[in-house]
Formats: sequence, C-alpha cells, structure tokens
Amino acid sequence: MTSLSTVLKESWGLVEDRQDRVAQHFYARLFLSDPQLRDLFPVQMDVQRGRLLGAIVSAVQNFDSPEDIDGYLRSLGRDHRKFHVTPEHYSQVKVALIDAIRAHAGERWNAVYEQAWNDVYDHIAAQMIAGAAEDTEPPYRHAEVIHHERRGADIAVFTCRPLQPLKFRAGQYVSLECHYQPRLWRTYSIANAPREDGTLEFHVRAAGGGWVSSALVRRLKAGDMLRIAAPMGSMTLDPQSRRDIVFVTGGTGLAPVKALLDELTRYNRTRFIHLFRGERQDDDFYDRRHLDEIAESCPWLTIVRAVSDEQGYPGERGAIPDVVSRHGPWRDHDFYVAGSGAMVNATLRRLTEMRIPSTRIKYDAFTDA
Repeated sequence: MTSLSTVLKESWGLVEDRQDRVAQHFYARLFLSDPQLRDLFPVQMDVQRGRLLGAIVSAVQNFDSPEDIDGYLRSLGRDHRKFHVTPEHYSQVKVALIDAIRAHAGERWNAVYEQAWNDVYDHIAAQMIAGAAEDTEPPYRHAEVIHHERRGADIAVFTCRPLQPLKFRAGQYVSLECHYQPRLWRTYSIANAPREDGTLEFHVRAAGGGWVSSALVRRLKAGDMLRIAAPMGSMTLDPQSRRDIVFVTGGTGLAPVKALLDELTRYNRTRFIHLFRGERQDDDFYDRRHLDEIAESCPWLTIVRAVSDEQGYPGERGAIPDVVSRHGPWRDHDFYVAGSGAMVNATLRRLTEMRIPSTRIKYDAFTDA
C-alpha cells in the first residue's frame, strides 16, 4: 500500500515546477474569498508570497509520523496567534490551497490526491487550533529597545525589555516585528538565559535581501518598540544529561549558544564544554572578547575558532564540520549545532558519519527567508 507521505509528494511533484503560479493562485483565491484576510499579510507581498504556501507544503510533505510533529504544530498554533488567526481562517486557507494545486496539477490530479491533502491539512489545522486554544499567555509582547550596538558591517547586537515578563528557556527563539517593516515577522534566538531584569539580547546579521534583518541592524535604535511573540524551539539543555557538550556554531548561530553558556555558567561544575566557531575570516568573529572572558572564568570551557577563507590565519582552518571531526572523540557527548542552513546540514551529515546518535543532537538553522 502506498504511504500517505508518498501520495503527498507525488501530488506536489505535479506542480513543483510551477510553484510561483500556484502561490499567486493561492493568494488570489484566498483574498477573493475574504478580502479582510489581506490585512493579516505584509504590505510587500513579493516578500511573503512563498512563505505561507511553502510552510504548509513542507509540513504536509513531512507528515510521516504525526505523533512526532504534533507538539511542534501546537507550538506553531500558539505562535500564529500573533497574526490574529481564527479557526475559520484555517478552513479558508485549505480551500484556497487545494484549489490552487488542483488547478495547476492538470489531468493527473485525482481523488486519492485530493483526499490525502484534505486529511493531512485537517490534522495540521486541528493541532494548531488546539495549541492556540490552550495558551493563556498574550499572543505577543511589546518591548523597548534599550541598547543597540553594531558589531560589524552587517551585524548588530541589541537588548530590549518586554513590558510584560516573557517566560522562556535558554536556547529558544522568538518572532520579532518592528515598525520599520510592519506585519513582517522573523525568528531570532534569544542570546541569554532568563535574567532577573527580564531583558533579552539578540544578535542579527543583515541578510542580502532581508527586509527585517536589514532594518534591525541599520535602522533600529534605543527607544524603538518591538513586538515579540511566544518563545519556540527545543534546542535547550537536557536536565537529565551529565554528558560533556559540544557546541558547533557559525555566524549569528552564536546567539542560542551564548544563552546556553549563560545558563551553564550559573551551575556547571562537572561537564566539559567545547565550543567550535566557524567563520570565513578572522574579522567575522564578533563578540570574541566576551567569549574569551567566559572561558577565562570557567575552566571547563574550551573555544576553538576556525576560518575557511583566510589563508594566513594562524589558527584552525577549514570548514567547521571538518575541524570538529579532527578533534574528539565525541561519542559520549551531547551536540548543539546552530548557524546557516548549509552549515547546519553539513555538520549533521558529518555527525552521522561519526556515528553520533541523533538523540544526542539538537540544532537550529537560521535564515531571514
């Protein structure tokens, strides 16, 4: 019997080379059914056009084990409260989505495909609606920027204070919206463990075409207000583990690792921590001084920096997965990986080759898309 996942992937394959037209059809159908839905989306729809459709298709196509993603779907439903989404909106999105795929799939579209998309979408929607319904926290909080500092040509580190306390765990991320790009939300990791004063630190790199990241790096200033949605993510410390830890980071993937280090400095005495940072050139290692200060005061922390594109660099050279594999052995360690999608994927492949159990690997990939 053909699996549900196979049916979904086969049906999406009928339109995969026409995704742009499917997205245009989807939004046109959605806004025609309810013009007020347009107010839920950013002004610049060219930025948004593939995001919602892409997220739905990704969730549907990876629907091999519903029990494995239900927790994530519930957290996603809680997060979507920031868009003022109601249960009725889910049914409107389903009608527009299936209509768009059916219209561009041609004669090979059949009743089996239609039923599969209906069934899986209904399950996803039910979990997201349940997650939103069970959350009693506000959908987002207003926060004031109290400090903003450029740490390089395209990197900024800023601190803000929510007007209402935000409960989170070190290693989690949140969605941010600023008034420079209204209704455009992007996810960023909190770079500290919870503090008594409630402040949050963020590290942002201005991506080439990143509307939000560019605004946060180049325009944001002290006194500006942000909106911060509910925390998400599971790249948190395992309270039951006593294994030593390896952090592998690149770029602003340093942010969640700094939060985890912040938590460890408060109680760790027995676990050795190895932090591997990979950048293209030496000048890309922002926040070097603060990390070195942590290492000086915490003898259990070792930092290894490596560059990939600077020939005269006196330290480690090469792609960070290769550098990690040259050290070790690592079979009895917990791994936390954070950075660009390409860096994270390359590191995960290398850890698989090194036979690191997947149950001991947590990761987050960062993009402004």
